[in-house]
Amino acid sequence: MPGSKLLVALVLLATPWLATALPRPDPVPGGVAVLTLPAGFDAAAQASFAGKPVLTVPVDDGWRALVGIPLGQTPGPAALRLRFADGRTRNIGFTVAAREYPVQRLTITDQDKVTPSAASLKRIEREQVEILAAFRHRSTPAPQLRFAMPAQGPLSSNFGLRRVINGQPRSPHSGIDIAAPAGAPVTAPAPGRVLRVGDYFFTGNTVFVDHGQGLVTLYCHLSSVAVREGQQLVTGDAIGKVGSTGRATGPHLHWALSLNDARVDPRLFLVTETQAAR
Repeated sequence: MPGSKLLVALVLLATPWLATALPRPDPVPGGVAVLTLPAGFDAAAQASFAGKPVLTVPVDDGWRALVGIPLGQTPGPAALRLRFADGRTRNIGFTVAAREYPVQRLTITDQDKVTPSAASLKRIEREQVEILAAFRHRSTPAPQLRFAMPAQGPLSSNFGLRRVINGQPRSPHSGIDIAAPAGAPVTAPAPGRVLRVGDYFFTGNTVFVDHGQGLVTLYCHLSSVAVREGQQLVTGDAIGKVGSTGRATGPHLHWALSLNDARVDPRLFLVTETQAAR
């Protein structure tokens, strides 16, 4: 409809982070710092944070670094390390602001999913090697930075929640949960390549998608998987269907996004602020 196209155009013009296709800046633990790089930085230069390569993108007035900030990062001064093609190095300072995430209390009836047995712990240890390797994967293609929602439904758990399961503190929630019904479609939110498909103890049927340069997304608890490793995806392609495999209290999609091996709030990459606020 012409009116809706005009509305989208006006939103893009009024919202700089959308018009330049960059994620919404939120320099907190679990967020993204968008840093302006100095003159002289180009495609041959490199940026790193905490020893890990950082995604850099050209924009109209130079280059930006997109720094994923780990949930465990201590608030306060931080630094991006730059290395230029001629060997020069430079630090770009920025501040990580504090963010207090709420507590979420859950009850899981399968006790092995809360306090795993010795056999389950061995399985978890094996799987962690694969999972961490996927998150740390880095390919050369430049990623698209405007994402759509991979499933339709309200959010049942926000990013960063400090989880207490059956009265026991556990790791923070490193993604968002979308409360879609069992069997609902899960689709690619942006172009990418299927990096890994697996059935894991905690996340059940799981798909990792590589979007390029250290930007990796994760889709968990699927009832079925519709992709194979190495498959190229475009926005809207089927990934699988919503389920409750692994450690889950009911059908939902757990969607996570990793940037330079830091799990960050995927809503920062959504196309519209309306989606990001859901």
